Amino acid sequence: MTSPTDRSRLLVLANRLPVRRVRTGDRSEWETSPRGLVAALGPVLESHPGEATWIGWTGITGEHHDPFRVDGVLLDPVEMSRGEVQLFYEGFCNSTLWPLYHDSIIRSEYHRTWWDAYVTINRRFTEHAARRAEPDAVVWVHDYQLQMVPAMLRAVRPDVRIGLFLHIPFPPVELFLQLPWRRQLLHGLAGADVVGFQTRGGAANFRSLVERLNIGEVDGADVIVDGRRVQVGVFPIGVDAARIAQIAADPATIDRAAEIRASLGDPETILLGVDRLDYTKGIARRIEAFAELLSEERLEVPRHVLVQVAEPSREAVLGYSDIRDRVDGLVGEVNGAYGLVGAPAVTYLHRSQSTEELVALYRAADVMLVTPVRDGMNLVCKEFVASRLDNTGVLVLSEFTGAAEALSDALLVNPYDVDGLKNAIDRAAHLPTAEVTRRMAALRKSVTTDDVYAWARSWMVALGLDTAPAEPPADTATPRQETPA
Repeated sequence: MTSPTDRSRLLVLANRLPVRRVRTGDRSEWETSPRGLVAALGPVLESHPGEATWIGWTGITGEHHDPFRVDGVLLDPVEMSRGEVQLFYEGFCNSTLWPLYHDSIIRSEYHRTWWDAYVTINRRFTEHAARRAEPDAVVWVHDYQLQMVPAMLRAVRPDVRIGLFLHIPFPPVELFLQLPWRRQLLHGLAGADVVGFQTRGGAANFRSLVERLNIGEVDGADVIVDGRRVQVGVFPIGVDAARIAQIAADPATIDRAAEIRASLGDPETILLGVDRLDYTKGIARRIEAFAELLSEERLEVPRHVLVQVAEPSREAVLGYSDIRDRVDGLVGEVNGAYGLVGAPAVTYLHRSQSTEELVALYRAADVMLVTPVRDGMNLVCKEFVASRLDNTGVLVLSEFTGAAEALSDALLVNPYDVDGLKNAIDRAAHLPTAEVTRRMAALRKSVTTDDVYAWARSWMVALGLDTAPAEPPADTATPRQETPA
């Protein structure tokens, strides 16, 4: 039973808790996960010390965990069995919603048992939130796994203010209408006081669906549902640019970037891709475009090399082993055809990297390739820009990322257009220095202005919290950088 002293003024609901369990011998402890949603919400949690509760799954099945505190935040674990993970997360979330919301790149599967599990888990999260929220609390729900929570929570706790932020794209009307439970899901979203999207297109799609399915009516930028005004906002998420800049300026990072370049044979141009291994990221198309440029002798090894980081992702979900096999095979083919002894054309890393190692890779690279076929925002491109303290480096960016709306000084490409992608990569590798500097300076201005602190402030205002995250702490402000990358 939750006592009043265990209740919180601010609750964050996300599929996963911001920690992972680390074992050392016979001991185990929880440590904060270094990236992802944790990094994005850090400024919000820091501004509400002792007031926040994070509700989510530990990532471990078959175990009970009582609430515990990490870094001043109360973590309230939601339990799931292995069967529920298969039906809810691997099934409905990642084999129904994920492909549907990413332009149906692969076909979604629609199973009633998956939907039933989705409702069950959303109700479980709702029960935790209803117990934990103090009167008139703010409940901030995150992403596609929990879209039913706002309406469920409003039904039992009408006093709380509810926000939902969708980190991934929200699909156009024609795709969303395929979903057998489209009305239920839309009602779930509309239970929030504020529904936030990464892009203007996502917000427009939501408004169109509310009208099309007679859920409510559109009133300017907002919608009216059951007599309530639901604010529909665009909140493009940013990165902690100051922290990344600080890491990039660290002598250890500078040395590591030099080591990376040396280990690759000090090539003229290092092309870099950093992605989760996911079929939406366009990794295979990118490697194929690079191979064609090598075959046409527009690029050549060892002067031009590609480093591709593909972090493991959802390996238990159907279809992910296929993309891994395809990428593995492509890397082997390209290296067999164009690699040299001691100088592979493609250096492929299929493992997770620390933030420090990623920033060193960003500094070592000359061209960053961010070419997903669909992405809600994509923070890798923003991290790359934040790390380029001397305004060097070229960003090749897919038009179909949320980031493309703000980062127009990148070389924008249609990843489905192989010739266009090849031309952009070729151009990036040979861009005049003055143009490189001009473009990167403009990109850096955008990324450092619209950073994660600005994103958090806009959400705190929308949710009515009286304390908004401040600017980055003084000791993490962007340092002066005199050593070239």
